[in-house]
This record gives sequence, C-alpha cells and structure tokens, in this order.
Amino acid sequence: MNAPLRPDATPRLEDFPYRLSDNVRFADLDPNQHVNNAVYATYFETGRVTLMKDRSYGLMPEGLGWIMVRIDIHFRAELHWPGKIELGLGVAKFGRTSVSFDQVVFSEGRCVASARAITVLIDEATRKPVPLTPELKAKFAPWIRHGVDPG
Repeated sequence: MNAPLRPDATPRLEDFPYRLSDNVRFADLDPNQHVNNAVYATYFETGRVTLMKDRSYGLMPEGLGWIMVRIDIHFRAELHWPGKIELGLGVAKFGRTSVSFDQVVFSEGRCVASARAITVLIDEATRKPVPLTPELKAKFAPWIRHGVDPG
C-alpha cells in the first residue's frame, strides 16, 4: 500500500485519470486581477459534474443522486486571464455512502489549486444516504487516482 499523499505535496496531472480543459473567463477575476478564490469551487464542480452526469459511465443510479458534503481547497498559485486550464480528477477514497475525489487545476503545466471533495450518495425521494454497492464502486474503477488505494 502506498503512503498517503502529504497535503503539501505538489500533485502531478498525470495521476488524475479524468481530465478536461476549460478557459479562464474574464468574469472569474476579482479586483486584484487574479481568479477569485470562490471560482475554484466552480472549476472543481465542473470536473465532478462532467464525469458524474455522463450517462455512459453509469455513475448516476436510477432514483439516486449525489450531494456535496465537503470540499477542502489548497490555493497554490495565482491564476490570471486570459488562460486555459486543465482540470484533473481521481477517486481517492470510498466510504460506506461516500466517494472522495482528489481534484486539481493546472495552468501552463503548473498546479494552481488542488482539492479534496466528498460526495454522498442519497435516495432522491427520502434524501437519506444510501450505501455504495460493489457494482457502483466497480464503475468508478477507471477513475481511481494513480497511486491511491481507495479502500
């Protein structure tokens, strides 16, 4: 088993199996002319939602949904407009009813932010947590972060 990643260790984009590109928008800037810290949560949401809502992956079981319960963001460098960003995502851990994701934002080959996001599977009718099934965990297998044992 691999040692857990230190929170201050610099992530490598190639360790994140799910990736997509996006653009820094002028509207993302704050008065300091860099991307506002709140915008990073939107970048991370884009990565998670794009993966989870793609029906071809089978990560949205009928009658169930995912809710965000926690996100911890590490801001590593300023990000400016204009610019292109690369978003990376990898499953870090399975809980009884939750999936934890490690996520990154890269710009020009440099990690500018990283996050750990925790989502919980719920019954859409009762809004109560639902245990992950072995079948659902298996569908997440292609997206497990390299070098991590999600348990």
